[in-house]
Amino acid sequence: MKVILTQDVKGKGKKGQLIEVSDGYARNYMLPRKIAIEATADAVNTMKMNDKATQERIAREKAEALALSEKLRQMTLTVYAKGGGSGRLFGSVTNQEIADALEKSAGVKLDKRKIQIGEPIKNVGTYTVTCKLGYEISAPLTVKIQEV
Repeated sequence: MKVILTQDVKGKGKKGQLIEVSDGYARNYMLPRKIAIEATADAVNTMKMNDKATQERIAREKAEALALSEKLRQMTLTVYAKGGGSGRLFGSVTNQEIADALEKSAGVKLDKRKIQIGEPIKNVGTYTVTCKLGYEISAPLTVKIQEV
């Protein structure tokens, strides 16, 4: 019997996959527990439409991430931090502060977990941080730290 999985099943397949299982396994185990639905023509058509919509969404998100990466590559972000003179800062500049400055100055909303700082920023100067945008796309962002 052909069924479409509604959840991941260990050893059988992933959610949304069309698989062939024995009639008894499908009727007595998978269908009552709503792990799978019977692969009727309508259900297969719906599955294909969902797959197509998912592929289009992924392509759109990937294109947006590429556009954002180009924008971030060309940008120099200025972050102001409290300092004690002589180029030293009180504490360090965090990825949250960089994300807030990025949203305020450029209007780009980026989660703080997607900004990776190689080493703690404790001095005034220019640094490069990496922004992970998803779909294995990352962009370097130049951050200029100035003392308040």
